[in-house]
Amino acid sequence: MTPRFLPYALSGLCLLLAAGPTLADDGRLTATGGLTEVEGSAGGGIVPWAVLSGYGTGDEDGGTAFITHVDTGDYALSAAGFAATFRNRVEASFAIDDFDLGTLGTALGQPGRSLHMQTLGLKFRLSGDAVYTEAPQLAAGLEYKHDTDFTIPQAVGAKHADGLDLYLAATKVFVDGPFDRSLVLDGTLRATKANQIGLLGFGGDKSDSYKFMLEASAGVMLDEKTVVGIEYRQKPNDLSFAREDSWTDFFIAYFPSKSIALIAAFADLGSIATLNNQHGLYFSVQATF
Repeated sequence: MTPRFLPYALSGLCLLLAAGPTLADDGRLTATGGLTEVEGSAGGGIVPWAVLSGYGTGDEDGGTAFITHVDTGDYALSAAGFAATFRNRVEASFAIDDFDLGTLGTALGQPGRSLHMQTLGLKFRLSGDAVYTEAPQLAAGLEYKHDTDFTIPQAVGAKHADGLDLYLAATKVFVDGPFDRSLVLDGTLRATKANQIGLLGFGGDKSDSYKFMLEASAGVMLDEKTVVGIEYRQKPNDLSFAREDSWTDFFIAYFPSKSIALIAAFADLGSIATLNNQHGLYFSVQATF
């Protein structure tokens, strides 16, 4: 089932691509604004980085809009949203995630049933520059998440329909990396109560306390327009009805220009809501303005 917001998000992307000149001038180097994670913040596909969306420098504004779709065969996740960055200091983002229950929905007698989550994010650059300073760029962020229908999360043991994730990220781009290729490294520490990033609510019958989760990304620029990499996201395991595993993806991103990025990945999501071995292809389109 196609999420209701996707036609509107696609129209918005087309408008951005047709808008011509970007708000940020030449700004930062290609790809150094990162991609967009499924919760709306600049980073990889599943991990927020310390970089901010767009290519604006200290006296410019900018941002991104994105659409993402992941299909494991049993489940499908679609996400869309946008982020705006002000003077390369503060990023504000908003994303909508639609999780099609697929096989599980059919087993529950509710074919076509989806879970919906809204995420409002803020990220603050604390110090450094990912490219131009010896020390990594540091940023602190928060993601306020709301489940618009709490019926199923509550039934499986979740305690709250709303949750707040807090994170600290460090990102460094080594322009003269191994084999004369640019190398991007990120480490993120997240405090969270989110079950399956919040799609199954927050807190659970096993625990309703914040846990610190590790996240990491690494990417290599094959040329000035192509990046390949890997991401890892550790996740809590607070619901007794089903095990929750860490997420991993292997991605390739192509930047034909600073206005657009095309991303494909293989995502390994482990066990989700009693169904094991959830893995599949991940596709995303990002427009930069």
